[in-house]
Amino acid sequence: METAGSELFLDEYSSLCKKIRVLHVAEPAGGVDIYLKTLFRYSDPSKVENILVCSQNYDTRDYRNVADAVEQIHMEHEVSALDDGRSVRMIRELIERYSPDIVYAHSSKAGALLRMADIGIRNRVLYNPHGWSFNMRIDQKSRRKYAMIERAQSPFTDRIICISDSEKRSALRHRICNEKKLSVIYNGVDLNALRNVHPESREHLGIPNNAFVVGMCGRISEQKDPTDFVKAAKVIKLKIPEAFFIIVGDGPERKLIESQIKRYELSDSFLITGWVKDAWPYMSLFDVGMLLSKWEGFGLVIPEMMYLRIPVIATAIDGIRDIITGGTDGILVNPSDPAFAAAKAVVSIHDDPSLSEHLRINAHRTAALRFDGKRMAEETEELYEEVMWG
Repeated sequence: METAGSELFLDEYSSLCKKIRVLHVAEPAGGVDIYLKTLFRYSDPSKVENILVCSQNYDTRDYRNVADAVEQIHMEHEVSALDDGRSVRMIRELIERYSPDIVYAHSSKAGALLRMADIGIRNRVLYNPHGWSFNMRIDQKSRRKYAMIERAQSPFTDRIICISDSEKRSALRHRICNEKKLSVIYNGVDLNALRNVHPESREHLGIPNNAFVVGMCGRISEQKDPTDFVKAAKVIKLKIPEAFFIIVGDGPERKLIESQIKRYELSDSFLITGWVKDAWPYMSLFDVGMLLSKWEGFGLVIPEMMYLRIPVIATAIDGIRDIITGGTDGILVNPSDPAFAAAKAVVSIHDDPSLSEHLRINAHRTAALRFDGKRMAEETEELYEEVMWG
């Protein structure tokens, strides 16, 4: 005969054993898109049910085999009372339809929309800014405004996930919330997929077989500083005549960069791929990879290049300093004027095969040990359990 106590125990046991249903809301694509696909791919289907609510910027076909459900709604990146109000209503309807245990916002805009939509609903709220908006190169007034908005929304959040220790330090410095509300889970990359990458054909892309390829991968925008990449290319070409340069990506500054390439007489030694669905086959051609960002919450492309055994040169900023450490797995340069220092580092790698090999080996080892997507998914699942039952 069962007692009331045993029934209560069975109810608690049943709740602990059931899957945790997580509804993710994501507005920007790019790095967040890659992050989510990796997180979902390595999630334990016996523990977690992942539902994605994404913007029009996503290709939902990519999630058919990794998400339990996908809903696409219109979300604008810029602030608009009309559009944002409509997005909030649609998100709330989906929360009510799916009844998730946890709602999880990715990026500052999604964080604002989701937390407004979730008011009054009983669940747990997680938020990952994927790089704080107040760390961008903006004026002090805008910086204070973004920090104030984050502080105002913090009470409606059970846990904030930082993608690097730098992001956590920044949150504490701007008094976003108390330290107990912050969790650090480093980004991870899909190592299994990276093991099976086949490089693009040099012949098909018009790259000479003897070329020493220097590349960057990312949005052609102020943040990624492609102008300094081209400045570095000009210096490198003088020292390494067989150098060839690739930018894998596209963005609002593309015409400016193309004009700069032409002005420096580098057109015959430069390729801009535009948007590509899979950047890894292009990255696999790099003899050296660069990321000269002006600000960066993490810089997911860096551990990807590291795992592909590509020596990496990057600016010593924000989360990048948490990826490349000690000078054995990559080279950091001063962000105030990185072009010449980056060019000098490229020439050193080209001229010293032992340095190149040393960086390749250590970079690969670091990426494998610290930035595995499976590890990221496991730590995230542990956090789900902690906020649900901890």
